[in-house]
Amino acid sequence: MATFTPHTSLLELSAALRSGARPLLDYLDALEAYFTQRELELLAFTPEDGRFARLRRAAQRLLARYPDPARRPPLFGVPLGVKDIFHVDGFPTRAGSALPPDLFRGAEAPSVTALKRAGALILGKTATTEFAYFAPAATRNPHNPAHTPGGSSSGSAAAVGAGLAPLALGTQTIGSISRPAAFCGVAGFKPSYDRIARAGVLPLAPGADHVGFFTPTAADAPLVAGLLCREWRPELADARSAPARPVLAIPAGPYLARASAEGQAHFQRVCRQLREAGCTLKEAPALADFEAVERRHQQLVAAEAAQVHAAWFAAYSALYHPKTAELIRRGRQVSDADLAAARAARADLRRELDALLDAAGADLWIAPATVGAAPAGLASTGDPVMNLPWTHAGLPTLSLPAGKTADGLPLGLQLVGRWWGDEALLGTAVVLELLLRE
Repeated sequence: MATFTPHTSLLELSAALRSGARPLLDYLDALEAYFTQRELELLAFTPEDGRFARLRRAAQRLLARYPDPARRPPLFGVPLGVKDIFHVDGFPTRAGSALPPDLFRGAEAPSVTALKRAGALILGKTATTEFAYFAPAATRNPHNPAHTPGGSSSGSAAAVGAGLAPLALGTQTIGSISRPAAFCGVAGFKPSYDRIARAGVLPLAPGADHVGFFTPTAADAPLVAGLLCREWRPELADARSAPARPVLAIPAGPYLARASAEGQAHFQRVCRQLREAGCTLKEAPALADFEAVERRHQQLVAAEAAQVHAAWFAAYSALYHPKTAELIRRGRQVSDADLAAARAARADLRRELDALLDAAGADLWIAPATVGAAPAGLASTGDPVMNLPWTHAGLPTLSLPAGKTADGLPLGLQLVGRWWGDEALLGTAVVLELLLRE
């Protein structure tokens, strides 16, 4: 049986599968052996009988359709994890909930269909917190099972972090891609708001929900973004078009103070490393009203979640986790005026942050991806506060692996681009990834 090597980059694996250097059926044999052992502890995927028999049938169909390696699509045979709030043909959608799954039937998400058309094979649905909020899934951190993997895209981040899949779809409404990506030591990309279609995905708060994905490295992300993002301009996402030594803005003020002592010390070390590598870092006072931004975003999420769940909650409130039920009840108390103000504030904050970036003459914002390393225990998925303002503004972000604690837990650096500057963000992220490895 072929040996399975976890943590292969998506680009390397996809090239090997397309060319036949890594025969697809041999690869699935090796993956099955690794998956069977690793998933027992990780619990990244929802249970499925006959998973690999199904995958082999799908692989046979793919091989029959594309016998010529030169004509194979870019993700030929790549195993894909899909957060269990996305509709996928042939799979139930449960959303980490005890509610009847028949309530959630719907057409397949266009994001899933696009990746399948590019040759990806559905490895399975990945575990999510209940309805993509805070009630934890059973998934464990691949670097230390005594710690959370983060949420709400818990299973997707853990699957990529453990090497079970080189690609997984997730969503972010506050910090549900950036935070678990940092905790699990992988790259997590959240595009500009609505640049990847949200259709076919159970909403939490439509005004803040973003579809994104996880890959092992930042260098893998442009390939996937080009398949999913509207009006993608690949030439701008090429690292060769990015500045060799970017100018980076640090959002000085009350927002940065929300990171823990561990998080702030790590961020300062990364900043020092980037300066030594030749990058220019500029402090730019920003988010002076961060508490108000945080309050508005929480009101938006709660109010819209209450609207989304109104009928389901009326019929099945006893089946909701207390954390989700509290969100819905709190959302009912948000006035129409406060909700309208929270929605309007998103564009205002977006314009403000872009203008500050322009005034600083900087390419990107950089900030801690999380308040610190993944907390011990599974009762909490961690604090998403470091991701909140960028999500509220709808700006594109990438969580970049950036070292580990003395205990071996990953830490991340959050990169934030301009509105619809996703391509430049990813191209520059590849440059920074290389600089941080030197």
